[in-house]
Amino acid sequence: MPSQRRRPKDRKAAIALIAAERFCARGYHNVALEDIAKEVGITGPAIYRHFPTKQTLLAAAVEELGAHFAECVEAGAEGDAPADRLDAALRALVRFSFDRRTMARLYQWESRYLDSGRQAALAGPFANAVRALREMLCGARPGLPRRDAATLVTAALSVIASPSTHRASLARGRAERAVLECATAVITTNLPPAPSRRTPPPHSRADRFALLPRRERLLVEAVRLFHERGYHRVSMSEIGEAAGINASSVYSHFASKTDLLAAAYYRATGRLEQAVAEALGDAATPAQALRRLIDIYVRSTFEQADLAGVYLSERENLAPADRRRLQAAQRRHVDTWIGLVAELRPEEEPAAIRYRVHAALNVVTDLARSASPSATEARTIALLRPILEPSGGGVSRTFEAPGRRAR
Repeated sequence: MPSQRRRPKDRKAAIALIAAERFCARGYHNVALEDIAKEVGITGPAIYRHFPTKQTLLAAAVEELGAHFAECVEAGAEGDAPADRLDAALRALVRFSFDRRTMARLYQWESRYLDSGRQAALAGPFANAVRALREMLCGARPGLPRRDAATLVTAALSVIASPSTHRASLARGRAERAVLECATAVITTNLPPAPSRRTPPPHSRADRFALLPRRERLLVEAVRLFHERGYHRVSMSEIGEAAGINASSVYSHFASKTDLLAAAYYRATGRLEQAVAEALGDAATPAQALRRLIDIYVRSTFEQADLAGVYLSERENLAPADRRRLQAAQRRHVDTWIGLVAELRPEEEPAAIRYRVHAALNVVTDLARSASPSATEARTIALLRPILEPSGGGVSRTFEAPGRRAR
C-alpha cells in the first residue's frame, strides 16, 4: 500500500512563520489565507483548522516573534558582569535578526492590524524584554539616566532590526559584526542633555493647516491616517472629511487612493533630494558634508515623522511603475550616504558601509516616530555620528563591550 504523508508536528508554527514573511513582504491586506496555505503546501480549508481567521494567524506570528525576542534577551541572564550580559543579549538579537531577516518588521508595522486586546496581550512580553535590556545597560553604565538608557536601547534595537529594511549582500559573519558594532556604538554613546519636554511649535496645527491649499491638506491628512491606521483601512471619503473637503471634490485632486499614496511618496523623495543638495552644495570636505547631511536629514524626518513611517510601511501598495521609480530614487539617496561614509572609512568594505547607513537611517525614522520627549533631534544626531563617522571622531565612550574587542 502507498505510504501516507505524515503531518509534521510543527505545522502550526511553520504556517505562522511563512505568514509572517508574507505579511512583511507584501503587507497584511495583500495576503490571503489561501496564499499562505499554498506556500505551506496544504489546502485552503486545511489552514482554517489551525487558524480560523487571518487575524488569529497574525497574532500567532507576532507572538512567535515576541517569544524569540525574549529568549534572545534572556541569553545574557547567566553572565556575571552587566556589560557581558548586555553583550550576550545583543549578539543573540543580532543573530535572530538575520535568522528572521524577512520578518523583523512584523511587530513594528503589521501588528497594528490586530485588535486592541490582542495588541495589549502581545506587547507585554516584548515590553518586559526591553525593560530587561535597559536594566542591563544601566548596570553596565552606572549613573546613566534611565531615560537615556531607554533612548539608547530603542536606538540599538532599531539598528538590530535594520537588515530587514534592505537587501544588501554580505557574508553572514561580517554582516553580523557590522550590525553588532553599530549597536555597540549606539549604547556606548554619551547623549546630550534631554529637555523636560518637546518644545511646542510657535503656531498650532489648526492654524497652520487652515492656510494650506486643498491639495496639500489632502496630502497631510492622508499621510496621517495611513500612518495611524494603515493604507487599506482608510477611505478617500475619510481623507476628505479629515481635510474638510467634500468627498466628491477629493477626486478632482487625486484620481484614486493609490495616486494619493504615490504623491505622498514623491513628496518624501523630493524632500530627501533637496536635503542632499542642501548639504553637499558648499561643503568643503566629506566630513563636513556628512555632518550637514545628518543634521538636515534628521531635522526633515522629525518634521515629517508620519511621512517617514508611511514611506517605509506602505510601499507594496504603490502601482508597480511608481514603486520602481521610487526605489531607484531611494537607492540613489542611500548611495550618496555610502559615498560620503566610504571617504571617511576607506579601510571598510562597501557592503559593510551599506549596513551602517541603513542602520543609521532606521534609527532616525524610529526615534522620529517615538513619542518620548527624550528622543530629540540633537540626541538622534549624536547617535548617528558614531555609527557613520570613523572611530575617535570626538564621540566619547563610557565602556567598551566585549563585542567591540573580539574581532
